Amino acid sequence: MSLDESKLKKKAKKALNPKEVTVDVATQQMLEKAQHDGVETIFDRAVTMKACNIGAQGTCCKVCSQGPCRLPLPKGGIEGDDTRKGLCGATPETIAARNFARMVAVGSAAHGDHGRGVVETFIAMANRETEDYSVHDTEKLMEVAQYLNVPTTIMVEGEDGVKRPEMRETYELARDVGQKALAQWTSQEGEILSALQAPPARLEVWRDLDVVPRGIDREIVELLHRTHMGVDQDYRNLVKQCSRAALADGWGGSMLATDLQDIMFGTPYPMQGEINLGVLKEDHVNILVHGHEPLLSEMIVVASQEPEMLEYAKQKGAKGILLAGMCCTANEILVRHGLPTAGNYLQQELAIVTGAVEAMVVDVQCIMENIANVAECYHTKIITTNPRAMIESGNTTHIEFDEHSALEDARKIVRQAVENFPNRRPGVMIPNAKEPMVAGFSKEAIKYHLGGAFRGSYTPLNDNIINGRIRGIAGVVGCNNARTMHDSGHLTVIKELLKQDVIVLSTGCSAMACGKAGLLAPESAKVYCGPGLAEVCETVGIPPVLHMGACVDNSRILMAATEVVKAGGLGKDISELPAAGSAPEWMSEKAIAIGHYFVASGVYTVFGNGLPVTGSPKFQKFLFEELENLYGGKWDLELDPYAHARKMIEHINKKRAALGLDKGKERVLVDMAARRELDAA
Repeated sequence: MSLDESKLKKKAKKALNPKEVTVDVATQQMLEKAQHDGVETIFDRAVTMKACNIGAQGTCCKVCSQGPCRLPLPKGGIEGDDTRKGLCGATPETIAARNFARMVAVGSAAHGDHGRGVVETFIAMANRETEDYSVHDTEKLMEVAQYLNVPTTIMVEGEDGVKRPEMRETYELARDVGQKALAQWTSQEGEILSALQAPPARLEVWRDLDVVPRGIDREIVELLHRTHMGVDQDYRNLVKQCSRAALADGWGGSMLATDLQDIMFGTPYPMQGEINLGVLKEDHVNILVHGHEPLLSEMIVVASQEPEMLEYAKQKGAKGILLAGMCCTANEILVRHGLPTAGNYLQQELAIVTGAVEAMVVDVQCIMENIANVAECYHTKIITTNPRAMIESGNTTHIEFDEHSALEDARKIVRQAVENFPNRRPGVMIPNAKEPMVAGFSKEAIKYHLGGAFRGSYTPLNDNIINGRIRGIAGVVGCNNARTMHDSGHLTVIKELLKQDVIVLSTGCSAMACGKAGLLAPESAKVYCGPGLAEVCETVGIPPVLHMGACVDNSRILMAATEVVKAGGLGKDISELPAAGSAPEWMSEKAIAIGHYFVASGVYTVFGNGLPVTGSPKFQKFLFEELENLYGGKWDLELDPYAHARKMIEHINKKRAALGLDKGKERVLVDMAARRELDAA
């Protein structure tokens, strides 16, 4: 056998079996088409490329040119003292903590930079430098103004000479809110104001530990500095700064981005939509927006629906224009407009493989460089729009987004897509798979669903947790990962939680996995939930999994948890709630930052698919055990999704027991006098 024949035989043995890498039918169909078309995807590379074992353990150090220093865990484990050291003497704990810290820093920077871009556009809107954006939610503007300590009224002297308070003009107020928000990035001392929305008991924990963020940019820069060669060499001290930076993300950059986006584009309320690759239409111009920032995609929504653009599409032979999303930009246009979602992270190449996509418009984060190579095999235009995120390829077009000309930029993009429609090649194939779903559960929407417009409250949720119909709350979030079966981890964990009457709050690619599996439809409660949760969902009219938005919107979960604490009866702090967090298929550094700000907020948080800390037993023990003594929350790792769910349920049961909720109670009608006693407790 020749060398070439041997290589071919070896490659044939590693050929991809679509049914072994994804549970999603549409993805399986498109992988088969990609194989037929000779197109390589991330799924193929995951089969042929082995992951680095030392990197997976977190003990490969590359912070100076004397390395890389590789400190793998001995096969037999550590017996006695661990003598492993890098050239400079760095221990496995120092190396693993530095690597962990750098992931927290980059993840926090990704959300922080997103948030800063939103603030800059918000200020341009408030100054009326652009007519393309406006204030859609004045109630949210007032709420944000209050927590940023921006006065919402001014004293105006009447004809009688008496001064009385009057509401400030909307855009004047918005201007001050924007400037105060921007100051949270540049602040060098004190406490960022958005973090002060946390429950008082949680704030006390942070202040005692000295981890309340002083400024979003400051905490990220300081964390990166500490990971430089020869700086912070105490893993406990590094993790303290990790907490500051991560909290600057979850209670800072992410929270402000979400809130200001709500002011400009509207706070989400439940919307019907459809999900999966089957949303594409063969007789329409198909445009996909992909990435994480809604600033441009909101304008593309407008441009794609303009009569002149629809007429232009007809002139090119199409019946209309279909705008759909990939990844978290999909979530943004879904929760505010009900527009269809084509798929999550691992489906981005496969959307192009359909042969039906005229343009994929990308901004930042989670965009595979390989989409340019896949697009070359079809007719799809890849259009980059952000100066931070270019793709070095002759197959891409760059149309830079500017908030001052946002709608005009959007029109250029849509026009290019329409003009590309006649260039489609033979062999278009769109899967039949798509599912209806309900999404858009902001903290405000949950309150409305539980109590209506005039009696909105989280108390009914708390009451049902107290009486046992709902066992607890789980936040299941995060990415897809080609090293595990696509969507399977999310769905297994979530279905196991639902069986045990645990209501699930979800964002990002995890929420999309739920949508494709039918878990975002209210009717699914009868099929997947225990009797208690099923009864609640049927009564209120909600699905058992609440889609709360994009990954930047995990701050909505934090605020929902804060509302549960405020409603009373379940403890004084987030750490006392019967709640747990999970990221079964995490992939990006943002997930580590998110995980750590949930841990620092008092939440037990389980990751699947590995964590790069296993090569450092002391550091791992600090994260998995000792942090709970400091923050009330801790990290955990569980690869098996069934065991993963069981760990979360065991934690929820432990918290129920601590609150005295593990004992059966007689169901009684609570009158107003009893309610007042409960509120006063």
